[in-house]
Amino acid sequence: MIIVVAGVSGTGKSSVGQALSEQLGLPFIDADDFHPEVNKAKMQSGIPLTDDDRWPWLQILAGELTSYEQQKGVVLACSALKEAYRNVLCANGTIPIKWVVLIGNYELLSARLAGRCVVNSRRHY
Repeated sequence: MIIVVAGVSGTGKSSVGQALSEQLGLPFIDADDFHPEVNKAKMQSGIPLTDDDRWPWLQILAGELTSYEQQKGVVLACSALKEAYRNVLCANGTIPIKWVVLIGNYELLSARLAGRCVVNSRRHY
């Protein structure tokens, strides 16, 4: 079983994903851990990623999901905000994925993001 916990920053993807992982006895992976170093450097510098930055990363994640599908399964925390990103993750419908999409109101998300570690005005994920 492949489960992707998706949503914008601050919705709790990692927390919910880890809880699901423990409850279901599945491994947990966080999409951020699979970014190439160049993407990590951009994010740490406060530079937003472009789609061109994301495509190779999404392909890596799709490969991981394919590998886990052949095993017991996995829970992945990933923003997966665009339909095109979700299509890459499920290999255009060839990987069956259960989607859990988290939402939150502006006040909640703002408070959570304000509480994250910020060093020299740079976001650390």
